[in-house]
Amino acid sequence: MDRLHLLLVGIDGLRLDLATPDRAPHLHGLMRRGTTTRMTIPEPTISGPSWATLLTGASVAEHGVVDNGFVGSRLAAHPDLLSRAFFADPTRTTFAAAAWPPLVDPAGVGPIVHTRDEQRRAQQHRVVVRDGETYGYRTTDAEIADFAVAGLMSAGPDVSFVYCSGVDEAGHVYGAVSRQYVAAIGRADEHLGRLLAVVEHRAQTGERWLVAVTTDHGHVDGGGHGGGEPEVVASFVARAAWNAALDAWPPSIAPTELTPRLLAALG
Repeated sequence: MDRLHLLLVGIDGLRLDLATPDRAPHLHGLMRRGTTTRMTIPEPTISGPSWATLLTGASVAEHGVVDNGFVGSRLAAHPDLLSRAFFADPTRTTFAAAAWPPLVDPAGVGPIVHTRDEQRRAQQHRVVVRDGETYGYRTTDAEIADFAVAGLMSAGPDVSFVYCSGVDEAGHVYGAVSRQYVAAIGRADEHLGRLLAVVEHRAQTGERWLVAVTTDHGHVDGGGHGGGEPEVVASFVARAAWNAALDAWPPSIAPTELTPRLLAALG
């Protein structure tokens, strides 16, 4: 039987309570197909520490990422989800695409996803980077989605991480209870829908797929995060499978459990 393929989608700064079915139909379709697990993000509820924890399974105290500057981080000692999947089975291929450079850019701070230059040269590990901080996430998220759709369709990587940040950008600029934030949710959901369409297509050939969607933090109504407000610390993991069964998770998990549980699902 074909090995299980994993796609993890990160939507930065998403409040699930505001991503209603009419605003995010593809996300809710995934949730109906599978299951949703709650998470509570510890302070500081900032992208750097939160994604470092979600993607490595290490706590802030362990990985040392305390803000978005990454100064003094110990990420080298804490491999990410894609790297750990490869180390467990060196025949696996991995793919990462993001417009926030600290996540994946080999030339920048971090990155949280290890560069693994040898595998990149062998085309076992592919990375797509865009600079949303400079050019805006509405444009760069769309480019990331284009590359991710092409990469998943042509290569069907074994483990992938695809990230968009337009929702977080809108939250900062306009606030979470704004029409711009709602519009950004819709755009992110459209990107997710395109990725899910590729998974559906590949699953028709018998491939086994697991898709998970998560976020690193929410936003207060007026915009912003970093503290411990309920709407900021609330996160989730929505999971669904194609040609495979979902393993049982409890109703709530810690952010440090996400990567280990996804690795366990891969076997």
